[in-house]
Amino acid sequence: MAPPPEPQQQAVRTKRNLLPVPAIPPLADEPHLEDPRASDVDEWGRSEHMRELTRRAFDPLYRRWFRAEWEGLEHIPADGGALLVANHAAAVPSDAPVIMHGIETELDRPVYGLADHFFKGMPVVGTLWARNGGVVAHPDNAYRLLHDRGQLVLVFPEGAKGPAKTYDERYRLRRFGRGGYVEIAMRAGVPVIPIAVVGAEESMPTLFRIPALARLIGVPYFPVTANMLALGPLGVALHFPAKFKLRVLEPVTFDVPPDKPRYSRSRIMDESEAIRQRIQEALFDMLRQRQSVWFG
Repeated sequence: MAPPPEPQQQAVRTKRNLLPVPAIPPLADEPHLEDPRASDVDEWGRSEHMRELTRRAFDPLYRRWFRAEWEGLEHIPADGGALLVANHAAAVPSDAPVIMHGIETELDRPVYGLADHFFKGMPVVGTLWARNGGVVAHPDNAYRLLHDRGQLVLVFPEGAKGPAKTYDERYRLRRFGRGGYVEIAMRAGVPVIPIAVVGAEESMPTLFRIPALARLIGVPYFPVTANMLALGPLGVALHFPAKFKLRVLEPVTFDVPPDKPRYSRSRIMDESEAIRQRIQEALFDMLRQRQSVWFG
């Protein structure tokens, strides 16, 4: 049996067996690569071209059907991230498109709307929803939009409980979850801007719900609305021309440093309840001033 090669001989033999590898040029010498995307769809699925088409189609409804009136738009910043928080209503919610359209046309700032993953999974609707600024309501998505991108983000803390309210429960806000939106705003270092909306409740009021049917088809709730009874099949999607009034309240800021690994749970819940109470009081005040559901 031949003795093993000496370490020096083994090194020489290994060196001879290696193949030459061409040197990689420095990254700075690489030519600039153009954006390979063929459309204007951003990383969130939003398309400004699609938003422009939607704005053109929705504008007559916004101005002539819902006749939306704003108060306090100066509280929404001209740049930088902010979390918009509003009450939620109507069996097929009409408040989200009105808020997004109003801010984009009045302030020329895009708005991203957070919603349940249920919408993302719907064929066709999910794609249109994303192209128009819809984003799955996940804390990481909200943080990146607010902190990294400095965008306006709209959230409805009542969730599906808001649109599921029946007409006799109108304008009585449900619990704002566990205050997750407050924690996101704290982490991102942005203000929360409350918005009180009057008019959505009457645009498509729910008379009663059918829970068994909702479970059968896998939806959060199945409403029977006044629109269905009055308009037949058209009532599934057509809203009544209720007068919309929207009041933007003063921003809520938090005197805590951003990006902390943990925030006080009791502080989060207290801040969330205080914001909910501010919106509730604003709604009661707006309802006292309203003379007509249809004319304001």
